[in-house]
Amino acid sequence: MSQRVRRFGVTTAVVALAFAAGIGASPLLAENNQGTFRSLKLFGDVFERVRAEYVEDIGDEELVEAAISGMLTSLDPHSSYLDNDRYRDMQVQTRGEFGGLGIEVTMENGLVKVVSPIDETPAYRAGIEAGDFISEIDGEAVMGLTLGEAVERMRGPVNTDIRLTILREGADEAFDVELTRAVITISPVRSRVERKTGYVRVTTFNEQTEEAVREALDTLDAELGDDMLGVVLDLRNNPGGLLDQAVGVADLFLEQGEIVSTRGRDDDAIQRFNARAGDVLDEKPMVVLINGGSASASEIVAGALQDHHRAIVMGTQSFGKGSVQTIMPVSGYGAIRLTTARYYTPAGTSIQATGIVPNIEVKQATLDVEDEDEERREADLRGRLENDQDNGADGERADLAESDYQLARAVDLLRGVALFREGTASVASN
Repeated sequence: MSQRVRRFGVTTAVVALAFAAGIGASPLLAENNQGTFRSLKLFGDVFERVRAEYVEDIGDEELVEAAISGMLTSLDPHSSYLDNDRYRDMQVQTRGEFGGLGIEVTMENGLVKVVSPIDETPAYRAGIEAGDFISEIDGEAVMGLTLGEAVERMRGPVNTDIRLTILREGADEAFDVELTRAVITISPVRSRVERKTGYVRVTTFNEQTEEAVREALDTLDAELGDDMLGVVLDLRNNPGGLLDQAVGVADLFLEQGEIVSTRGRDDDAIQRFNARAGDVLDEKPMVVLINGGSASASEIVAGALQDHHRAIVMGTQSFGKGSVQTIMPVSGYGAIRLTTARYYTPAGTSIQATGIVPNIEVKQATLDVEDEDEERREADLRGRLENDQDNGADGERADLAESDYQLARAVDLLRGVALFREGTASVASN
């Protein structure tokens, strides 16, 4: 046997022993050691054959990483291997700043599917939409790539260009979108006042989200005070993020009770997250907006507020990612992202592959406001008396309806609830 072949055998044995050491730690697999070692021998034989006879020379580390990646990606779309570079990228992303295009993606039918674009990023500005499929990256087919490989190809130095070929439902044919990579800085929360209603948009759940939502609510309260009719919490196109931040945001609006539970493979592997006393809105009415781009952590928040009847959920059915991924560092070799549990809403409902169903379904639409000449009002008459009161009828409703139909309906609902409460209180006092 040549020295080269002997070296192959030694390396294969070391790899097999390394796998055996990891697998042997599991009591379930230890019951069937014979089958385990047969499988490891199969891996070692294939590993050696590839090293010896593949058309190009491939290093041991590259082969082992590819084997690990293949093992993880075969489990589900969200388990994967993160080499050192991708592990660092992930850590930066959860802190709220990273490089790339600004899209959350998954894999479906061999293509990259856009879960949602992130606000004010190259992908968002280029018009990429939730539900789009990416079939080619710079002219090369995505089919055959793993999700990690596709994501890696979409990454690159800041200010470099990339061309994505998009398949979109309803479009006659695929089309190309040109983007320029950028540093993606995520401001997870934006807020403003909409007709005496607080509007809070959460774009992602990173390490800053809970505190940013609290600050936004404090600002709205300072601006509106007792005049605040309620709050719209906008989770549309929010791809999710950190579980603890989702729990923290939901906790802001709940006095007590379970927010979410996670359940692993073992029956006793159940973890429950409960609300602490204190509702920052003092039970003012809420509407939560969701759509098909609302996934993971945003579904946890929507599900918790819906099950506790704390908010009315409006919009369209959410994405349906009801699984929990745990990041497990591997010393010197990056980390693995492994699906370790499913999460359940307070009512015990798993939303995996089904999503959150809104209480009131409202699809996005654009309203065509009638031409002013077609319908005359008192305000159009020459010499009319001016109204001596400020009733807030300044045309804002029409502007809002034109720009965001779902938000307009949410604000209308909160105003209706406020009017109903005022009428009930008036009758009771009389």
